[in-house]
Amino acid sequence: MLERVAARLVGAVAITGSLDIIQARLDLVLRGRALVDGEFRDAQIGVRDGRIVRIARADETLDAAQIVELADDEVLLPGLVDTHVHVNEPGRTEWEGFESATRAAAAGGVTTIVDMPLNSIPPTVTVEALNIKRDTAEGRVFVDVGFWGGVIPGNLDDLPGLHAAGVFGFKCFLLPSGVDEFPEVSVYEMRRAMASIAQLGSLLVVHAEDAHIIEDSVQPGGREYSDFLASRPRSAEDAAISEVIRGAIDTGARAHILHLSNGDSIARLAAAKAEGVDLSVETCPHYLTLSAEDIPAGATAFKCCPPIREDDNRDELWQGLADDTIDYVVSDHSPATPELKYAGNGDFSVAWGGIASLQLGLPLMWTEGRRRGVPLARIVELMSASPADRVGLAGKGRIAVGAAADFAVFAPEQTFVVDARALAHRHPVTPYHGRELTGVVRATYLAGLAIDQDQPRGRLLRRPRIENPHTEITHSEIGLPA
Repeated sequence: MLERVAARLVGAVAITGSLDIIQARLDLVLRGRALVDGEFRDAQIGVRDGRIVRIARADETLDAAQIVELADDEVLLPGLVDTHVHVNEPGRTEWEGFESATRAAAAGGVTTIVDMPLNSIPPTVTVEALNIKRDTAEGRVFVDVGFWGGVIPGNLDDLPGLHAAGVFGFKCFLLPSGVDEFPEVSVYEMRRAMASIAQLGSLLVVHAEDAHIIEDSVQPGGREYSDFLASRPRSAEDAAISEVIRGAIDTGARAHILHLSNGDSIARLAAAKAEGVDLSVETCPHYLTLSAEDIPAGATAFKCCPPIREDDNRDELWQGLADDTIDYVVSDHSPATPELKYAGNGDFSVAWGGIASLQLGLPLMWTEGRRRGVPLARIVELMSASPADRVGLAGKGRIAVGAAADFAVFAPEQTFVVDARALAHRHPVTPYHGRELTGVVRATYLAGLAIDQDQPRGRLLRRPRIENPHTEITHSEIGLPA
């Protein structure tokens, strides 16, 4: 046996001239300006078997089956990681679906998404439902896809099984979710779930708005956005966030605040973090790029919950990113059919709430960020490594040796005008239609191969066996076969 292996090696050396050349042969090399260790530099990124195995200087010689030279106006970024996406399949495939959502993700430089447990039917609140969702997605995704589990009244006993089956954590609502099959939990039920989740070492992610405050607020109705905004006051968000913080302190659970829209809560969140509460916070491009003052009457494409708030509030959210109180930025992509989105003829109380923007996150953030003096490297970190680390995907969202060879080729100076009809998600509905943005994703790579919009090669991910982002990377942590 050893003799046969030696003979093959000798034969290979005779053909190539050197054993070193055999070892150096790569599947792919990308050459150009790349974001490595938080800064852009001229580099060569070498890929083998779907992973980054070399980061070399521009003047080194690397041999590869394929060599890609970036254009002078392009930079190489890590693939983005979006941990807040509503795919809505099965059950509401007419709203979105795995094929259309992951095509949109790929077109926007997003190489990994984590799907929310609603608005699919059944929702992902049991292992059986998770298996149904995975079976539905298998072979139909263009990027890597993980799954959240859900916490609803009565499914506490299902959490350990979902955790063992590989969900990345659990989501709950503290007010009605909008769909009957995923009801809200009380604060007491949330705290019971937190205790269980703490024992599992998992993560609870919370839609934090207080139901009682909203019930007692001005009731929405009509075409004026200001009336809708008054129906979802900042105090409702702040009160619910306080309950999440108290629950995390009392149970020791890891907790996460979804889609923060309220700048008034930033000081409370910062204080909790300073006290050592294991708490993370996300916000979304629509809260960072849009403002209530600019939303026209009847423009229900802008409706989401919690709502887009005033311009000064937007400034506070950007400051929260600057001081690291807000940890990262994800889409909360939540599409619906045009009939639902425009129901009520512009009445904000009738139309479905949710922003469709999965494909546009990077140019949205870069357009607004550069106006505010935020470097592109920081924008990318907020949309790649930071969310990946929180959910335990240490090998995602970075250009580093050992990491997944997931990339976005980005032209940061090129501009375009958003045409909703040209976007890859299912329906031509987005509040950004007609808006000029800066930055174009020209190509996206998954596991070292350029994504082909006709060939779904994405993989279904399970929660990593090791959740500490500082431990050695394993195949399972980057979504490769173990």
